[in-house]
Amino acid sequence: MTKSNNAPIGFFDSGVGGVTVYEQVKKLLPDENYIYFGDTKNMPYGEKTETELLGFADKIFKFLELKNAKAVVMACNTTSAVVYEKLKNNYNYEIYPIIQSVAKAIAELPVKRIGVFATHATINTHCYKREIQKHNPDMEVFEIACPGWVKIVENGDENTQEARISVKEKMDEMLKNKPEKIILGCTHYPYLLNVLSEFAPKEIFINPSVEFAKIIKKDLESKGLISNNGSQKFEKFYVSKSPENFQKAASMFYKINELPELAEL
Repeated sequence: MTKSNNAPIGFFDSGVGGVTVYEQVKKLLPDENYIYFGDTKNMPYGEKTETELLGFADKIFKFLELKNAKAVVMACNTTSAVVYEKLKNNYNYEIYPIIQSVAKAIAELPVKRIGVFATHATINTHCYKREIQKHNPDMEVFEIACPGWVKIVENGDENTQEARISVKEKMDEMLKNKPEKIILGCTHYPYLLNVLSEFAPKEIFINPSVEFAKIIKKDLESKGLISNNGSQKFEKFYVSKSPENFQKAASMFYKINELPELAEL
């Protein structure tokens, strides 16, 4: 189906984490129209089953289809890992999954040992390891699940003692592997960067959102899907629960001027 260049780009995540991707993409493509859906009712995704995740993602993809999205960014590592391959051909727009999109660039880094912090669901698929080693079989990849981190971020508790204890525990475990870089393999985790950098240099952490945004921009350009609508642009945020909490939690990365609209799918 042919899409107008000025149709919106859709984003989705289980909550505010995807705002870390949205903010990077909007920096590179300021003249686009945007729609963002945060599935705050069903977060955290990292503890859900594959069947549940397929159901959530399908409803959100269809919601964004009804909103006439020309492309959809899976700003969620968990759904990229678990459901992308099963659902990728079911909709009438371009789909960009974060893990599969950034793996090649990560594999080309001049390092031999790389860590991954992610949700249980992402780690259980070994998607980061598999996708990176497709491009660089010699790179050692160490994966560690971090249950609880998403809720810390969504509740705005990233500066609490609870967050510090949780982060230190996982950092101690990861540093035993002597990683040269550590991927923040959940889009919520950059919210914890100040705490993480108490235990390792900030430069060791990779926020995949930065490279992901460049890949999305380049691909939309190659497909002739860049907007030409100039100043007539919009952004719209939707959530499935607690719009006030979402607006407040997202503010660390991006100021949302209007309260997100409640949309129960």
